[in-house]
Amino acid sequence: MCGIFFSLSTVEHVQPNEETAQLLRNRGPYSLEKHTLLLQTPKAAAEASQEHSCSLYLTFISTVLALRGDHIQVQPLVDSRSGSVLCWNGEAWKTHNAPVQGNDAQVVFELFLKAAQPTGSQKQFLPPLTPEELRSQSLSNIANALAAVSGPFSFVFYDAYRHRLFYGRDFLGRRSLMSGWDSNGSFKISSVCDGTLSKHFDEVETDGIHMIDLARLRQTLVSDSNPLQPSFSVKTLSWKYDTTFDTDRDYIGNRIPPMNLALPASDVFLLRADSPSIETLEVKLRESLELRIRNIPEPPLSSSKYRSKVAVLFSGGLDCTLLARLAHDILPLDEPIDLLNVAFENPRVAAAAAKATSKSEASSLSIYEACPDRMTGRSSHAELQRVCPNRNWRFISINIPYAETLNHRERVRRLMRPHNTEMDMSIACALYFASRGQGEITSDTDELGTVPYTTTARVLLSGLGADEVFAGYTRHATAFNRHSFHGLVDEIALDVGRLGKRNLGRDDRVISHWGREARYPYLDEDFLAWALVCPVWDKCGFGALPPNSSTIRGNIQEPEGGELSLEPGKRSLRLLAWKLGMKMVAREKKRAIQFGSRTAKMESGRSKGTQILT
Repeated sequence: MCGIFFSLSTVEHVQPNEETAQLLRNRGPYSLEKHTLLLQTPKAAAEASQEHSCSLYLTFISTVLALRGDHIQVQPLVDSRSGSVLCWNGEAWKTHNAPVQGNDAQVVFELFLKAAQPTGSQKQFLPPLTPEELRSQSLSNIANALAAVSGPFSFVFYDAYRHRLFYGRDFLGRRSLMSGWDSNGSFKISSVCDGTLSKHFDEVETDGIHMIDLARLRQTLVSDSNPLQPSFSVKTLSWKYDTTFDTDRDYIGNRIPPMNLALPASDVFLLRADSPSIETLEVKLRESLELRIRNIPEPPLSSSKYRSKVAVLFSGGLDCTLLARLAHDILPLDEPIDLLNVAFENPRVAAAAAKATSKSEASSLSIYEACPDRMTGRSSHAELQRVCPNRNWRFISINIPYAETLNHRERVRRLMRPHNTEMDMSIACALYFASRGQGEITSDTDELGTVPYTTTARVLLSGLGADEVFAGYTRHATAFNRHSFHGLVDEIALDVGRLGKRNLGRDDRVISHWGREARYPYLDEDFLAWALVCPVWDKCGFGALPPNSSTIRGNIQEPEGGELSLEPGKRSLRLLAWKLGMKMVAREKKRAIQFGSRTAKMESGRSKGTQILT
């Protein structure tokens, strides 16, 4: 995880303000470095060509949270030969389908440098390429380099050979990157808003990777005092599904296929825990998870008693608990796994509870333990302990008083910019305090007592993505009830198509503020590619018949509560949890984080999630 800041000006090297610089340092506490460039035409050359061009001031700043390799790779990376520069915030798990060993930033930089480097002497029997053809060929090379990278990322890359600036995010938008203009007419790209009003910055679109031709830009500017913005032009290399590996293309090959829209030609039957698709699901999810939790460096300043490398954003729901259970099979037994469970004091809920009970009962009521996610978290934690008794499952109760929520509200709002709705605030608050990882755990000496605890884990696992792909939302059930399989498939396809438009950039800014990194096993490219190719009846149980039945549709309520009675939403994930011994977890209902942790609607009165904050 890293912080990125870039500025482009015709006047001077523009730095982030101190508040923004501190936010960048919070994201990458191990290193902060700056690199500057001045692009200008030598006076003699300009006079000889009668070229009117101005100077461009480029400023690159990177902060680093080192989670790959055996050393801290300082950024920005600068190529001494060409002068090319890379600011990289990401995790390249694979390049060209091969796992990346060691530091991924250096591997990606070498890919980019090779792609940008001018070709050698052309074969004699071919006519020489025109300058425009050379530029087009180089764009194809850059596109192929990006297509080779699997994993979340955002970046800024300066190609010094042709004076071009590339920037962008992965097609799912798993890392934050924003761009905009300040009041002085300077163009900025940053992991966080640069201290200005949110209207000055927008999330960088995930429709492709963007390129600014600085050489042409300089030619269009008559003088250094000429405004930069009117002359500005951005070319986008779009993402496009492609498995041909064509080397001559002006788009970026995306290995995630369109969703399988097939409808069943006849009756389908309920999946069972021993179904082949459940076995494949387990293998694929383990592969995704292993890439994300193997070889994590030891956290700094961690004691042998309370160290942890991995934590789970843990509501106790199906998706996150399944990740915790599979992580147990991958990590050494002497590594604790922290379960971060957050609960809020919600004055509106507390007032309603007090009104509904007697004063004596209300005084003994724990507003935190009564939160839905706390109750679910306790239950799922107990099941993990039962199924995997040799693992140290460290349940961290993160209790947030209302006064503390108010104290941090403006900082959360600052981090989530340019997003600015009530729902944004509700979700961001929950992630902000959960990822801080500061709460209490059960005392080693007194089972009824607790001690303060802050996790040392810098890698946080998140179950995001499972609901979209495996039909976990209520709207999926509604779509099936209204329009059968056709409606269900269309609704899932709509959710999958919107993954890149989700608010992952907002979540990244909030979580990374604490020097931690969220990782999303359900959004791994290879896992997604497999899941999207699967027919819908291999992922959920809507409309499926019980075995040996062709007349009764719907859910089958077995008297003993067996696997056939599991609800249809995300049925394949539920069956995997069942197979792994977590039968209570397999039955957990879907609950949005803002309602489970009770960050939603803290004040009395009518408000909607889409309401703009004032």
